[in-house]
Amino acid sequence: QVQLVESGGGLVQAGGSLRLSCAADGRSFSSDAMGWFRQAPGKEREFVAFINWIGNIKYYADSVKGRFTISRDNAKNTVYLQMNTLQPEDTAVYYCARGKRLYGVLAAASDYDYWGQGTQVTVSS
Repeated sequence: QVQLVESGGGLVQAGGSLRLSCAADGRSFSSDAMGWFRQAPGKEREFVAFINWIGNIKYYADSVKGRFTISRDNAKNTVYLQMNTLQPEDTAVYYCARGKRLYGVLAAASDYDYWGQGTQVTVSS
């Protein structure tokens, strides 16, 4: 069983920044791929960013590329999402998730098995 707890969400003005954290409670974190997803009201959950187990492969949704950065600290069992130049369309509940597979780029929700409870990000215009 893996528990994931997100934090760092909040209310920010357009153009601002936030850093989300996801703390993992599990012995396998350093060998787990991790991802961030988001879900806006009335919309389906969508992929945001992926990082492999060692942190040298990252992949982003086109909508956040160049603005968001995913990173991880395996010593702290934590994955981060630095979000810059936030826009109102970034408003959503953000979730971190653990990848099912060790290799490959995981960009579908079905590629992940454990999910956090989510943290709300609201960007005002």
